[in-house]
Amino acid sequence: MIPKKKSVVIVEDDLDLQQHLIEILKVAEDITFLGAVSSAEEAEKKIPSLYPDVVLMDINLPGKSGIDCIRCLKKQLPELEVVMLTAYEEEDNIFRALKEGASGYLLKSSNSKDILEAIRDAFAGESHFSGPIARKMAMYFREEREIEDERESLSPREMEVLKLLAAGNIHKEVADELGITVPTVRTYVRRICFKLHVRSKVEAIIKYLS
Repeated sequence: MIPKKKSVVIVEDDLDLQQHLIEILKVAEDITFLGAVSSAEEAEKKIPSLYPDVVLMDINLPGKSGIDCIRCLKKQLPELEVVMLTAYEEEDNIFRALKEGASGYLLKSSNSKDILEAIRDAFAGESHFSGPIARKMAMYFREEREIEDERESLSPREMEVLKLLAAGNIHKEVADELGITVPTVRTYVRRICFKLHVRSKVEAIIKYLS
């Protein structure tokens, strides 16, 4: 079976960077590039009709911010995955974006391999963070949480989700088992990754089983 191509839209006001991202996406055989816009306002008008799988979203856009744009798009496309693009490693913006439903966080200086990996991870329902951002998140949790066993910081429902994933269930099977939606499962997976200081569902499972 031929795997489904991942459709992507770019929201980036830096036209040089926008063009660079377009070139990266166009040569990827498993990705369909649907278009690029330069503002949150334009994104909110055009993206719902394009119905992409993943959006690469600049966090600092002129006018409305990328974080506010996520909130609007998620209301219309709840299963949309959004990977944030930023030039800075700001904790406040990172957590604000994740709270609104961002799937990952990339530095604009990331190489093409990391950019494509982030899109593929988001499409698969996993979180992806640039190395410096992942380290900053881990540092944040180490400073804020006085918990010896990180697994104890997971809520009962998060533990249920992690156990089902560790047993080999895919997101839809977890959703059916717990009577929740697939987007809700993805939200739980992101929270689990944050709390366990890992970058992906696979790493979370490995940490849980170790």
